[in-house]
Amino acid sequence: MKVKLGQNFLTDENIAKREVKYAKLNNEDSVLEIGPGKGFLTKFISKEVKKVTAIEYDKKLYDYLKKNVANNVDLINGDAVDIDFNKINFNKILANLPFQISSPITFKILKYNFDCAVLIYQLDFAKRMVALPGSKDYSHLTVHLYYKAFCELLEIVSSKLFNPEPKVDAAIVKIIPIKRPPFEVKNENLFFNLSRLLFNYRRKMIKNILKNNFKNLYLNNLPFLDKRVEELSPEQIGLLSDIISEEV
Repeated sequence: MKVKLGQNFLTDENIAKREVKYAKLNNEDSVLEIGPGKGFLTKFISKEVKKVTAIEYDKKLYDYLKKNVANNVDLINGDAVDIDFNKINFNKILANLPFQISSPITFKILKYNFDCAVLIYQLDFAKRMVALPGSKDYSHLTVHLYYKAFCELLEIVSSKLFNPEPKVDAAIVKIIPIKRPPFEVKNENLFFNLSRLLFNYRRKMIKNILKNNFKNLYLNNLPFLDKRVEELSPEQIGLLSDIISEEV
């Protein structure tokens, strides 16, 4: 993200303390915090853990934090979307995410190994993370998370507890990566790309989407052609992906 990111700062200490509690922090943990802002959550994290690495995009906030955080907090001034997390030692992630980077950060952290993440998201985004097939919130995000992690919406956070107050409520979500996915696919990249493609045209029949995007695909061999993607479970999308992988 090369544009300046707006952020809504949490003002309720009880919420921040519960985030720390949800993450079950201890003095052996190394925490990655994304978007610490003025360090409101950072101070509660730093009291419980061995080390915090906090990435702040805004240079003025970064300079403020340098003068006000505990000694066990390392600060990075940069864009968390672009920074290589392999260069940071962490086993847990906590953040009151700027809503604008919710999607890229979520897909990014799923590529790394960590014990758990406790993150505040915009409520609508959080609902998509845990949605059920057939619901209006069911999406590519849902499918990707289902395949990669256990995801739980822990509580709703009123918009009144942020400054400036956003137009929508937020939610605390816990993400725990799983070592093995709930089902296997032959080609993960194809599975994720197919899921994204189908949800981009969620109101169209699957046969029409495939016909327009896979020119040499023999459709007669495929299931679910007369359904829409929102009717399919992640496992069924995986099955469709496997059959396509054998033909393309």
